[in-house]
Amino acid sequence: MQITELLKAYPKIRPKLDDDLAKIYQDEYKKNRNGLTAVTSVAKKLETWMHKKVAGSYYSVNSQRCKTLEIGAGTLNQLPYEEENIDFDIVEPMTFLFKDSNLLHRIRNIYSDISDIPTSNQYSRIISVAVLEHLENLPLVIEESVRLLKHDGVFACGIPSEGGFLWGLAWRLTTGLEFKIRTGQDYAKLMRYEHLNAAHEIELILHHFFKEVKVKRFGLGRHFSFYTYLECSIPIKVHNN
Repeated sequence: MQITELLKAYPKIRPKLDDDLAKIYQDEYKKNRNGLTAVTSVAKKLETWMHKKVAGSYYSVNSQRCKTLEIGAGTLNQLPYEEENIDFDIVEPMTFLFKDSNLLHRIRNIYSDISDIPTSNQYSRIISVAVLEHLENLPLVIEESVRLLKHDGVFACGIPSEGGFLWGLAWRLTTGLEFKIRTGQDYAKLMRYEHLNAAHEIELILHHFFKEVKVKRFGLGRHFSFYTYLECSIPIKVHNN
């Protein structure tokens, strides 16, 4: 797919949840993010790979304080992997996810939308873990990230290898099956509601906005991996100036 064709697909429209799913959505979302069921607790352990890769981007930045913005901070589960001496801001509209966290003292500023952040807030690092696949207007969020990123900064993200064979098989045989047994609901409907962007679409968009994009996978290739890590540098706006 060409980038011009892909960009025309945004903003994407999130499908409507069935009433029964909508009733349990918030509670199930938090359970999933905190790994509170048998299968999701295993998934959280596997996701450690993404958290560590994203945290490692700290060493790609030439800055002692490493002013960092996390997009979609959720339950603040990235913070335990991060260095203590970081000025840490977050974007997270779902306040119910972090309002009771004992890590809130490490957060400097909280924003509900990335567009709320003034351009004067320039970051050495902008990060996200298992977030970009959820965004309705992904190109806009990446464009805003470029606006807020220092010229020598990095944009680092971990994503599920959505759209790949192994990823699709894995959630159907694990989380999807457990969810069906536990709630009686179809997890595939929830996945269609949540995961709007495939891994290859995210990669293509990041290549559109950054000159350099390093890719690492937890597995072999796009179709036989669980997760993908992308570390981006040299924003196109800087490269063109």
